[in-house]
Amino acid sequence: MPSSRQQKCRIVSPAALAVALLVIFAASALPAVGQTSVTTYHNDNYRTGWNQTESVLTPANVSAATFGRLQTVPLDDQVDAQPLVVPGVQITAGNYQGTHDVVYVATENNSVYAIDVHTGAVLLSPNFGSPVRYPLGCNNNGPNVGVNSTPVIDKNSNTMYVMVYNQLSNGSQQYKLHALDLGSLTDKVAPAVVAASNTLTDGSTFNFNATYQRQRPALLFANSSIYAGFGSFCDYAGNLSRGWLLGWTAGSLAPFPSNQLNDLQATDADTFFLSSIWMSGYGPAADDSGNVLFVTGNSDPYSYDGVTNLQESVVKMSPTLTTVLSLFTPDNQVSLDQGDTDFGSGGVLVLPDQAGPDPFLAVAAGKDGNMYLMNEDDLGGYSPSTNNVLGTYSVGGCWCGESYYVDPTDGTGRVVSSGGKSVGVWKVHTSPTVGLTEVEASEPIAGSQDPGFFTTISSNGTANPLIWALTRPQNSRVAPLRLLAFNPDSGKKKNMIKKLFGSEAGTWPNLSGNANLVPVVANGQVFVASYKQLQIFGLLPASGKTKKK
Repeated sequence: MPSSRQQKCRIVSPAALAVALLVIFAASALPAVGQTSVTTYHNDNYRTGWNQTESVLTPANVSAATFGRLQTVPLDDQVDAQPLVVPGVQITAGNYQGTHDVVYVATENNSVYAIDVHTGAVLLSPNFGSPVRYPLGCNNNGPNVGVNSTPVIDKNSNTMYVMVYNQLSNGSQQYKLHALDLGSLTDKVAPAVVAASNTLTDGSTFNFNATYQRQRPALLFANSSIYAGFGSFCDYAGNLSRGWLLGWTAGSLAPFPSNQLNDLQATDADTFFLSSIWMSGYGPAADDSGNVLFVTGNSDPYSYDGVTNLQESVVKMSPTLTTVLSLFTPDNQVSLDQGDTDFGSGGVLVLPDQAGPDPFLAVAAGKDGNMYLMNEDDLGGYSPSTNNVLGTYSVGGCWCGESYYVDPTDGTGRVVSSGGKSVGVWKVHTSPTVGLTEVEASEPIAGSQDPGFFTTISSNGTANPLIWALTRPQNSRVAPLRLLAFNPDSGKKKNMIKKLFGSEAGTWPNLSGNANLVPVVANGQVFVASYKQLQIFGLLPASGKTKKK
């Protein structure tokens, strides 16, 4: 009588053996486990958007013939958050336990997806409760508002921090900050219900109210803490909504004893306060000392005093949120308020340290199209007659945020602007004076929503830089988005950046709410999350075929 092992061997048919060999071959053809993680919005706490370790994608191989869409993964709702990427995650729950290279995507339905970057398999997809539908009737978002901001990951503790917006059964709304285990996407500690209060100028107490506050900016992990900025929904309920910056101790989620409330005034002639933090989803930045920087939006004209109301300003806070260390307010802040021309429609980028007498720099731009170069140690304050900054540059209306890289030809920093309809590349110079010089620009980029868009940069060290951009949709029924790649070192004519690649990369039917989306580049792949889908791009196999899960 044959042994059990012999019996098992006999049932393997030639067809089954062929399938097994095909599976083994397919597994061996997958890219090696990647080494670069993208754990926070725009790659780092400076918010440069620069991945300096991209050795696969180069100007030589990013073209329509060699590069394209590999996977399309269905999701349950619109995505406003940037995807995050972590290689070599040990998945400990669900049907795909084991080691995977993972892209994490959070949706407005309060679902958080863990997706295998090579196969597109959904490894985990827990849901964290009902989202809020059209908060206050605001349509400057999707029908649902759930996870509206980009989460942040602490790899040392294997934790993802996610801010969830819930509609409760009693009719009220609530924010919860979750600390999720990367391998199971379950809570490591009880989530923190967001609450805060601050004292107004008349001594009264103003309390945080989740019904009127929108948590749009990306989360920041710095100083072993989590920071979140809050603004309004469509500037509705301006008598009840104000701009907050709140903090929690990472791990325990214990709230800070102090917080920043941008408008502390007790009364206003029009009962209109705001001074929101929203920045089109751009995250607050942190400098090398752990200070936190952000940009504020509009408030009631003539209510600014730079102390009790900080509208239309770049603000630098101490890590404990106890002290405003510095600020810059444009000299036209009154007209910005009057026209709802928020400076805070864009984020603030902290430049890596530069050579020269002013090594600490920052840039920010807003709706009026002015990009300001500031001394990050002393942002410039406010003067009604002049802007005390290092330079003012026209980039076009900016519902956007800048990026940064170092050019390989001269080893000098470049600021990448994306206001209006074009990518602009600005050389940083520190001698004989500190400033920016525009050295090249792209062709106009299509899009019918508010001006501006978002970019990221990939390079191998400083070699082979690529600028990646994601357009906003055209005003049409299909409303496609496009992923674009530019070579900023392309021997261009008339200072025009050469476009290497362009392809549809998802859809965005919600034309009343901006697609403030950011392409993510890691380990030879580009990730674009949009309306109910994640698209993964990379070098095409020989057949050129793409896959859909």
